[in-house]
Amino acid sequence: MKKKTTKILAVILALILLVDIGASFYFYNIAVARSSKDFLEGNPDLEVSSEMTTTYEGREWIGKTAFEDVTITSRDDLKLKGYYLEAKQPTLKTVIIAHGYSGKAKDMGTYAKFYHEKLGFNVLLPDARGHGESEGDYIGFGWDERKDYLQWIDYVLKLNGEQSEIILHGVSMGGATVLMTSGEELPDQIKGIVSDCAYTSAEDVLSYQLSRMYHLPEFPLLQSTSLLTKIRAGYSFEEASALKQVGRTDKPILFIHGEADTFVPVEMVRRLYEVTRSEKELFLVANAEHGNAYDANQEGYEKTVTEFIGKHIR
Repeated sequence: MKKKTTKILAVILALILLVDIGASFYFYNIAVARSSKDFLEGNPDLEVSSEMTTTYEGREWIGKTAFEDVTITSRDDLKLKGYYLEAKQPTLKTVIIAHGYSGKAKDMGTYAKFYHEKLGFNVLLPDARGHGESEGDYIGFGWDERKDYLQWIDYVLKLNGEQSEIILHGVSMGGATVLMTSGEELPDQIKGIVSDCAYTSAEDVLSYQLSRMYHLPEFPLLQSTSLLTKIRAGYSFEEASALKQVGRTDKPILFIHGEADTFVPVEMVRRLYEVTRSEKELFLVANAEHGNAYDANQEGYEKTVTEFIGKHIR
């Protein structure tokens, strides 16, 4: 009887393991691998209540603006695409803008237009690895991308010289990317970082989404998918931590978040702000959902960013 019970338990455990392995491959393919992110379509957490006026204007502006196509080769030999626009008047000020998960560089027209037209900056819009016209078969949730951004920074310095003054500005995954970049050894030319609706870590945001979208506990699925990601992509979800990186930086950071964000909850930005030791500011936008802070309060957003930059750039 004892042997029979042991065999049954062994079969049950084997089945559980097989299900977990299968589920890990499924979630890796939809969340990490380069693929169409259909699971985001119709997600109520990505719906916004305010009119997307600035978003539409940004798309229209970027569609009729002549950016220069530029490329770099990543440390792991990927061709990464970017789009560069010189300021109307010669300047050493450049912003590098990071787009969000499943997006592309030219989705960031709203922010590019603001920096170029109102602040007089040069603008660089990179396509993240695994997105747009950049190579790559997986998404790094900002972790591998942080190294790519070090190279984009070098690109700007070689293009415009050592007197350059650079701002990093990112939204959603782009916000997490610039925060993860902040913890690296950055040159003095990086004058400030603007992070809009970033998550604390890949582990935290995926755990949150497993519960919210799929009504599943994080254990053991998150851990097994993280292990698979480590094997296939070279990083784990725990490693991809903006929270750890902001604790290391000496660069000024402006955190922006919508108070009505249910895709990346506002509690995450509070945690990021708390652990940041460098000069920091927090701008919370009432009634703004995920990635919607600019549209929800354009005047306040532009004023806050302009004043932050004015403190750190000549």
